[in-house]
Amino acid sequence: MEKEFLELYFKDIDEDSKYESLIKNVVEMCFKTEKLENLNLYISITLTTPQEIRKINSQYRNIDKETDVLSFPMFEKIELDELVSKQDNQIPETIGDIVISIDRVKEQAIEYGHSFERELAYMVVHGFYHLMGYDHMVEDDKKVMRAKEENVLNLLEISR
Repeated sequence: MEKEFLELYFKDIDEDSKYESLIKNVVEMCFKTEKLENLNLYISITLTTPQEIRKINSQYRNIDKETDVLSFPMFEKIELDELVSKQDNQIPETIGDIVISIDRVKEQAIEYGHSFERELAYMVVHGFYHLMGYDHMVEDDKKVMRAKEENVLNLLEISR
């Protein structure tokens, strides 16, 4: 039986097997790259509308505006680092939740001049690294996070 690292939900949008396949591949590569594949961990991703992501952003972050991706981690970075170093957790646990606005992915793919698949893959990787405790508010942190994101996309041969 294949290990599942992902719970995928479609909220107020049609289910799409192409989205599901791409996201599954990206999440699996993220887990492999960060040495999480042998742990009993998974992430939850919800694909939704701009209206729904705005509602979630307002409710949980007190920011009443639409965005492209939201990440809600369940661990501190140090806790995840410890789990990875021990390679031992018995109870299935979520690393956290990612919410992605599919309409924003479509818009940004056009804006940045690359494919929808590349933009969706980037949103998943970006959200994943936020769950892992990485951020991009400070330039040095941003360089580390961007390098990790690009590494995963390159391993998957998903280019701009």
